Amino acid sequence: MGFTETRFNVNLSILFTELPLLERPAAARAAGFTAVELWWPWVDAPVPEQAELDALRDALNDAGTRLVGLNFYAGQLPGPDRGALSVPGAESEKFRANVPVAVEFGRSLGCTTFNALYGNRVEGASAAEQDALALENLAFAARAVAEVDGTMLIEALNAPESPACPIVSAPKAVEIVDAVNAATGLDNTRFLMDLYHLSMNGEDLEEVIDRYTGRTAHVQIADNPGRGAPGTGSLDFAALLERLRKNGYQGWTGLEYKPGDGPSAGAFAWLPAPLRAAK
Repeated sequence: MGFTETRFNVNLSILFTELPLLERPAAARAAGFTAVELWWPWVDAPVPEQAELDALRDALNDAGTRLVGLNFYAGQLPGPDRGALSVPGAESEKFRANVPVAVEFGRSLGCTTFNALYGNRVEGASAAEQDALALENLAFAARAVAEVDGTMLIEALNAPESPACPIVSAPKAVEIVDAVNAATGLDNTRFLMDLYHLSMNGEDLEEVIDRYTGRTAHVQIADNPGRGAPGTGSLDFAALLERLRKNGYQGWTGLEYKPGDGPSAGAFAWLPAPLRAAK
């Protein structure tokens, strides 16, 4: 129950970061994981050199790790940017340039799930202007994702850590999901339910699960407080994941937590080795 019925993947942009990017897939596989996800790895290059894309693809394939989720370009993560698509000027242009590159890279690895981070409010642009730009860019991305029969995700961050982000609750994220689906008519945009961010916002996680599981295409977890591994904080993940299962969720659950003071390989004691490999 709970853990035993969950398909886990590990986020290589927050775990195993003590290693160079190209060594992380093999390290995750050595720790027992066969599925991984990534934030866009090249924070300064929405369109990297083909050789860099090829090298990462080879590293994932050689390790025997399946890429199941990929962020579109979102600026510096972790860091203050928290997204690009709603920021007028160069950042939103980088997002649009990144979309076809990210979609093709994901497709080449069998990954068809892409996360689009909304972006902070910025000076010099009204909220209405940013929201209109965001909807235009999200619709553009959703159409690109549809070409590979994929799903685009909208995620709520948390207000304490991202006070300038306007998407800091489950209802607001789902509102954006609905707006994008209405704009495109594609119905391929879904909610990314990050239980850490929602907990930091003070939301009732059981209520969120009951209300939005049917709109959810990906889940991410980290304990609260501290954004550490399950068991380092107060969240009851066995119960929460079992509630998701009972509400019909069968997708991936990404481990998106900080490993603590030691190497990342030591941050999985809470999860028995047989449950780490993709089912």
